[in-house]
Amino acid sequence: KCQSNCVNQDLTQCSIKAPVFSPLAVPVLFKKELKDKEAEEGTAVKFQCELTKDNATVEWRKGTMELFPCAKYEIKLSGRTAELVIHNVEPEDA
Repeated sequence: KCQSNCVNQDLTQCSIKAPVFSPLAVPVLFKKELKDKEAEEGTAVKFQCELTKDNATVEWRKGTMELFPCAKYEIKLSGRTAELVIHNVEPEDA
């Protein structure tokens, strides 16, 4: 089920969750951060961020709400690139 209750949220975010196996473990960081995007209502918009490690666990959020794959949100992770596509953009998605 799509969770798209985005009203009064003001920011799409990408965060990384990586377990720490030892004090010497290298943390996962953003190599390339998200950039602001503009899109026409009814179209799709793509957000990408690049990480310093392959296949890290990534969470996409709209304010405090975590986004999950559904008809509205397409979420991909390929190597070090995390991608979120928001379909059928509405003013509430801003």
